[in-house]
Amino acid sequence: MGKTRQSVATVTLAALMLASCGGGGGGSNTGGSGPVTVTPTPTPTPSATCALAARQAFAKAVIDEWYLFPNDVASGVSPASHSNVESYIDALVAPARALNKDRYFTYLTSIAEENAFYASGSSAGFGVRLTYDPVNQRIVIAEAYEGAPAFAAGIDRGTAIVAIGTSAGNLRSVSSIVSTEGAAGLTNALGPNDPGVSRVLRITDASGTRDVTVAKADYSLDPISDRYGAKIITEGGRNYGYINLRTFISSANPQLRAAFLNFRNQGVTDVIIDFRYNGGGLVSTAELMGDLLGRNRSSSEIFSQTNFRPSKSVENERHFFTAQPESIAPTRIAFIGTGSTASASELVINSMLPYLGANMTLVGSNTYGKPVGQIALDKAECDDRMRVVAFATGNSIGTSDYYDGLAPKIANSCAASDDLSLPLGDPRESSVRAAINFLSGASCTARIAEASAGAAARSSRAAVLPSQDMLTPEQPSAAQRELPGLF
Repeated sequence: MGKTRQSVATVTLAALMLASCGGGGGGSNTGGSGPVTVTPTPTPTPSATCALAARQAFAKAVIDEWYLFPNDVASGVSPASHSNVESYIDALVAPARALNKDRYFTYLTSIAEENAFYASGSSAGFGVRLTYDPVNQRIVIAEAYEGAPAFAAGIDRGTAIVAIGTSAGNLRSVSSIVSTEGAAGLTNALGPNDPGVSRVLRITDASGTRDVTVAKADYSLDPISDRYGAKIITEGGRNYGYINLRTFISSANPQLRAAFLNFRNQGVTDVIIDFRYNGGGLVSTAELMGDLLGRNRSSSEIFSQTNFRPSKSVENERHFFTAQPESIAPTRIAFIGTGSTASASELVINSMLPYLGANMTLVGSNTYGKPVGQIALDKAECDDRMRVVAFATGNSIGTSDYYDGLAPKIANSCAASDDLSLPLGDPRESSVRAAINFLSGASCTARIAEASAGAAARSSRAAVLPSQDMLTPEQPSAAQRELPGLF
């Protein structure tokens, strides 16, 4: 989860841009937030200031000054024993990681890459979210983005990939890849997320089985789909607002306003908010979403709060509800979540709980569990952005201890599957159906188990935003940190 901050932080090295954010398993600007207005990043040039030792010193200085858990930083870690900055960071924050406080939320990333994603969702790839079905040994598309290569090739939600190759002559089945290389072999087979990288995919859908060639390309993510992202579902003489927010980036703001204005004009007060694949993003966009849900809240009521370590308490913030022209006054909200729901998404859910209580539910499965956010500090000449866990997020009554996901905090949660055979937003789809049932007053048949999908995977870097079924590369890009399963 992240927040966009434009203050200057002196990190014992130099004056650096500070951008706070929250984020999926990882970023702020995400769940945290990322720098939205920054000067162009210069091309890194090899020099003493970008030598490994200098970059490691930069990372250490950021941790020393800003890390939320200063008592859980390892002492005596020798930078010389690490061949890269990332492993040095991992060693420094290992004690906090062992306590489940920092699941690879502190990391080094690219300034240019982050800026491109958080401003407009810019990324490179096929433009799909992938799940792995180990029982049937296939990859299934959870979501396909309009304007991206896969969707243009006829690949959409529910399509199964059963074989992958660089040409028709060397296609390998998903089962053979996994048997020799494990699930990590699937991400390797799909290739790097660089424009022009091409793969032949054998796919199966309602039209049958066929081979398609898809080349990765740059595309911009539409945070609210024009197909199903915002709509009104009419059933039984009642209107239910449905909104599916893919990620919290700045280009979502006008779309959120337009969606909520339509809800307001249609008199909608029962809302389904689908965060099932939303790994986080900008705190500022999460705060806007709170404002859009706060027509009946006063400006003296707290939506969310961010708290830094005691030595940085001057940075603490409280976001009070600020009514917008498009705001609605919800009477009931059904949030849809999964283990891929993290950071800024969790911030919105947690922040509405004190005001709605039993008139709010979590449908689907447990969320990831990331009640912390990062700030961003830049070593611009090296294209290095240090994302460091620096603040905890809480609601108006201070609840901020949901490291095991939000389901245990929501007494009337409702378990439901993610039915990939039906479009998102379809009233027949299992999670949407359960959400409508709650809003209409029907009882839930099963609660979400407290053990949680989100809290299960904590031991590897691949668990940056773990959903048990989402494919996650070992070293995710900025976009993949916020969008689990993105390729």
